[in-house]
Amino acid sequence: MKYSKISAVSAATILSVGLMTSPTLAHTGGHGTGMMMGLAHPLLGLDHLLAMLAVGLWAAMRPAKMAWQGPMVFLAMILVGAVLGISGLAYSAVEPGILASVVLLGLMVATGRHLPASAGLAAIAVFAMMHGQAHGLAAGEGSGLGFVAGMLAMTAGLHLLGYGLGKRLHQFKYGAWVAGSVIAAGGLALITA
Repeated sequence: MKYSKISAVSAATILSVGLMTSPTLAHTGGHGTGMMMGLAHPLLGLDHLLAMLAVGLWAAMRPAKMAWQGPMVFLAMILVGAVLGISGLAYSAVEPGILASVVLLGLMVATGRHLPASAGLAAIAVFAMMHGQAHGLAAGEGSGLGFVAGMLAMTAGLHLLGYGLGKRLHQFKYGAWVAGSVIAAGGLALITA
């Protein structure tokens, strides 16, 4: 597949997912109840969806013995952030931070292996905390455990999907660059929306 076809397929995929999601729907707060809402929540906002796919894509570019690190750091720190959110702790910069995370995670994918793994993992940890806090705030009181379990399961699934896509894109010379650029552009579009 040529570069232009990869770009067109990536753009079409992101656009179709974007039409099914809303950048703000996932952050309305207090509407989540139980595991089913936790499973759905990462899919309801394009910002969360793109960030979680980007972590999987980034993991696919790591050496096989290190590929698990990014997703595991994300899962651990999104859990910490969710617990903080459920407890009512709110940072004023969470929403801008989440939007910035989409751009920066996209750039991490686009730049490939040029970013040291330690810097990438540190960025993933910070971004996951922000995403987790937004999820925790949305969980609502009294429904946290089931919601968080569902959210973690869907997050892991999105990481696996990103990983699988990343392994496929690795076959193409500019595959990771195109995917990362599309994610970063999606983040910029969300910031300006």
